Amino acid sequence: MLEKRLVEIISDNGTDVAQRWYWDMQESNHVPSLHRLSEEEGMNMAMDVYDTLSKWLQPPTGVDVKEKYQKFGEDLYRRGFQMEEVVQVLVLLKRYLWLHLLEMGLMTTNLNMYQVLELNNKIVLYYDRAIYFALIGYKEFRKSAERVAG
Repeated sequence: MLEKRLVEIISDNGTDVAQRWYWDMQESNHVPSLHRLSEEEGMNMAMDVYDTLSKWLQPPTGVDVKEKYQKFGEDLYRRGFQMEEVVQVLVLLKRYLWLHLLEMGLMTTNLNMYQVLELNNKIVLYYDRAIYFALIGYKEFRKSAERVAG
């Protein structure tokens, strides 16, 4: 099953993918707030997203994406990220994972096209939910912070 293979890839190569993402983000302006994070903080953020994806792909243990990413959004608000940067972080982490999978040739082997589409749909669903709940967490924490400050 491809989900199992993806979990193995994240376990074996997640740090390398996260490192590449972090270094590239330091060279770009896609997410300016990432420039304020130490390499350790950035790597921890990326690895946490990849580790959560791995757990989410392994039912029945799974993981509560709603709670996890609401806290993620809240944390990024506290760190001074803009709302659009929250989205960009997750979009770019997904992109770097896909680029790695393509470089490995995982999607170009003689796999059943249905399996590839199914895996793609699961990953897209995970990141869509992560973005949605991160934005809810971000907005809710911003609203409560504004009430306290106001």
